[in-house]
Amino acid sequence: MLRGIPRLILPDFMKVLMEMGHGDEIVFGDANFPAESIGRRVIHMESSEITEILEAVMPFFTLDNFVDENAVLMSVVEGRGEAPSVWERYETILRKYDVEKAFGGFSFLTREAFYERAKTAYAVVATGEREKYANLILKLGVVEGEKEWIG
Repeated sequence: MLRGIPRLILPDFMKVLMEMGHGDEIVFGDANFPAESIGRRVIHMESSEITEILEAVMPFFTLDNFVDENAVLMSVVEGRGEAPSVWERYETILRKYDVEKAFGGFSFLTREAFYERAKTAYAVVATGEREKYANLILKLGVVEGEKEWIG
């Protein structure tokens, strides 16, 4: 058994996170997201909400500070609702763990553009997030300093 790894991060999910390299992206899809038809690698976490997963992952995850778009949300389709409240919780979590100060705010893509970008992501996490337009893409950065390496 290992210590310090949240129970939410099962072995297959940790393996995917460890395989990712600088510039790779991971998608956290809400319950409506077509994970299987879009994702090359799909991690099933339908019993968890995205905020729970982010709290578990972000202590290990470095956002890419070489690009402006390191955290991308799916825009709400005009006339189809308002910005979901979960976006504020995402921002709070990202800022909490953003040691490198790489997070400069969210970028937004239309639904169609988000799906196209998600097709190129390293992995898709299928979640049970029920709030609409809760989909999120994160771009992995570079780990700096010898003490931060775990593998």
